[in-house]
Amino acid sequence: MKKSIKLGVMLAILAATLYAMNSPLSKLLLDYISPTLMAGFLYLGAGLGMGCIALIKKVRKTERKESNLTRAELPYTVAMVLLDIVAPICLLFGLKSISPANASLLNNFEIVATAVIALMIFKEKISLRLWIGIAFVTLSCLTLSIEDFSSLNFSYGSLFVLLACVCWGFENNCTKKISSKDPLQIVLIKGLCSGLGSTVIGFIIGEKITVIWSVFATLLVGFVAYGLSIFFYVYAQRLLGAARTSAYYAVAPFIGTALSILIFPAIPHFTYFIALALMVIGAWLCSSDEPILKKKSIKNKID
Repeated sequence: MKKSIKLGVMLAILAATLYAMNSPLSKLLLDYISPTLMAGFLYLGAGLGMGCIALIKKVRKTERKESNLTRAELPYTVAMVLLDIVAPICLLFGLKSISPANASLLNNFEIVATAVIALMIFKEKISLRLWIGIAFVTLSCLTLSIEDFSSLNFSYGSLFVLLACVCWGFENNCTKKISSKDPLQIVLIKGLCSGLGSTVIGFIIGEKITVIWSVFATLLVGFVAYGLSIFFYVYAQRLLGAARTSAYYAVAPFIGTALSILIFPAIPHFTYFIALALMVIGAWLCSSDEPILKKKSIKNKID
């Protein structure tokens, strides 16, 4: 294996591992900070951190020449920012009432949302392999979301996480429209604009900062789980290509599940393991499907 390929694989798995920290660490911090403000500080942490990296690259003159966003991309950029405000707020409200292990697996529903929206709105073709993968992921998410199979009661926390995935599905398709532009510029806009938007909403609805250290901890989690993750992902893509990088990145929910069980020691309900098996099959089918993954020319989440 060439050195560049090995480096690309390492960077893709590192990016996945960093993003996987999001659910368990966010669950811990929700005891100290409100969900809307936390969503804002997570994104601000990513934006500020990537701003520092951009400054360092500029000083060292190692920046790569990229195309800047123009007015033609403005509608997609605005939609991306608005969706990145709504999605993490929904995710964090969901995390308040479900386990981070469940939330990590449910995050894969974003694959389903992205593909279906790409088909319905943007008229992209979906292969038979991807449809089968979507079916497995959807069945897994249903298994995780039903609280009581005897009466088919759905978990509200799971529904919030699934709503976040739908928002990110729309956001992924908007980001695709501007993905040929400078990735660092896109990350900065995502982080700073979405972060400020969520923070302002949090203060407007009456949320308050009661524990100062939680703000800095959240900024750090945002920088690591969102900012650095996307930074390493972009460079992995340049060494491996979009499809191969996405295939390696698909391990993120499973790393997140393992971390969650380590941080919150508890034996999950047997339905969790059924959902896990279905999700492994679905994620493998989806992540190795070339047509849908070619559209991810930058990491689609500051997710």
